[in-house]
Amino acid sequence: MGVGLAAMGAGLAAIGAGIGIGLIGRGAMEGIARQPEAVGDIRTNMIIMAALVEGAALFGIVVALLAVFSGGN
Repeated sequence: MGVGLAAMGAGLAAIGAGIGIGLIGRGAMEGIARQPEAVGDIRTNMIIMAALVEGAALFGIVVALLAVFSGGN
C-alpha cells in the first residue's frame, strides 16, 4: 500500500508542476499582452519562477521514489 501511495504522490507532484507552470506561462503572456515593452523582465521572471516550481516538483518526486525503493518502511 505504501508503494501505491508513493506513486500517487509522485504523480500529484508532476501534475501540480504542470498546472503551476501553465499558470505562470498564462500570467506572463497576459502581462506581455498588456505591456509589450516589459517583455524582457517578464520573461526573466517567468523562467525563474518556472524553475522554482520544477525544482519543488522534482523534490516531491524524489521523496516519493525514496519511499518506493525503501520498501515502505
